[in-house]
Amino acid sequence: MMIRLSSGIGASPRFQLFNPHKPIPLPAQTAPLMKKTKNFSKTGDGDAFDAAAYESERLSLDAAAMEVMAETARKEIESDQDNDDDEEDPKAWKWIIRKKMWDLMEARNYAMNPRPVHHRIPNFVGAPAAAAKLAELDAFRMANVVKVNPDSPQKQIRFLTLSGEKKLLTPQPRLRTGFFSVLESDFLKPETIREACTSVGVAKYGRAIGLDEKIKVHLIVLGSVAVNPQTGARLGKGEGFAELEYGMLRYMGAIDDSTPVVTTIHDCQLVDDIPLEKLAIHDVPVDIICTPTRVIFTNTPIPKPQGIYWDKLSPEKLQQIRILRELKRRLEKETGCKLPTGPSEKLPPTADRKRR
Repeated sequence: MMIRLSSGIGASPRFQLFNPHKPIPLPAQTAPLMKKTKNFSKTGDGDAFDAAAYESERLSLDAAAMEVMAETARKEIESDQDNDDDEEDPKAWKWIIRKKMWDLMEARNYAMNPRPVHHRIPNFVGAPAAAAKLAELDAFRMANVVKVNPDSPQKQIRFLTLSGEKKLLTPQPRLRTGFFSVLESDFLKPETIREACTSVGVAKYGRAIGLDEKIKVHLIVLGSVAVNPQTGARLGKGEGFAELEYGMLRYMGAIDDSTPVVTTIHDCQLVDDIPLEKLAIHDVPVDIICTPTRVIFTNTPIPKPQGIYWDKLSPEKLQQIRILRELKRRLEKETGCKLPTGPSEKLPPTADRKRR
């Protein structure tokens, strides 16, 4: 059964998770994640990798990023409610659907740790069963290289990829420290494969790649907050990294329109009210949905993005992601033309907000 989430859209949802008056550091302003010490296992360069320090810093940066998302969502929804109907905020509708889904999963106890699932790709009851459904797909069995998002509900898919002797391509967290990492079971001991499926394990055992890497990705696995099974329309957690990663892989020639895009979700995350006419040109649709109970082929009519849409990319997002700045400089040098920049993502001033 699909769930309609947009009823009561005029209600005033409030985000109480964070203090909006607390200064919020941007991830790009923090120190690099990689730290070295002599107290942990050796990395390839002979230095020791401090797994505890890496994970502590990753969690801290993730918490800061979620604060940014929570404040952005709250202000965009309030801005939409303050405007006339013909001045609808183009992003508010997505945040309303996300908020309702996160609330639903927590209220019905479909959520799994890390909790609360708000402002995350939500981990869910039955995620391993959904991964098993995905592993039965011809698209997965025939793939040699699988790109999988780094979120908790897709951890079992990363394990099945490596244990199935496939190459795993996974993005570095929020693209903060680089681009993608490649992991191969041939270079892992059997007892380290499970660890290699975690963020710490990717940092320890993965090989970082750049834009010049010659690689062909045969399957893309994304996490989702909500998906329409009739159209393949998908909502992520709201940061846009899945779209940026997809666009950069298109630039590299690693994927094309025929590369299948699959997501694994709980059955409750199937919705019927993601309006096609409101989707952005860079939104990535899904071809296949795997839940714990079924597999759905969407036959999506939504065109897949053809690359990075620079006129949609804000200066703030560009400043946060080094690999994007490198790609922009490269393209401008190759073409001799300056690429456009999208609108700023500066949050609307609270002084001008009507309170209800």
